[in-house]
Amino acid sequence: MDKKQIERINELARKKKAEGLTPEELAEQAALRQQYITEWRESTRAMLDGIVIQRPDGTSEPLKRKTPPTRH
Repeated sequence: MDKKQIERINELARKKKAEGLTPEELAEQAALRQQYITEWRESTRAMLDGIVIQRPDGTSEPLKRKTPPTRH
């Protein structure tokens, strides 16, 4: 997401507080926010995928996704 799109998100947020948004602006704001969240998740996932844990014995392994505990 480029700086212009982020500025537009902020502009719409300020306008929403001040005077409200038209239905078209609300749709634009929702689409921009969804795009921002999607790109943030992708970049965070890529960063986490690059993390390697080094054990005291010198071995290393990639960070694994935490699995939820099983219920009995």
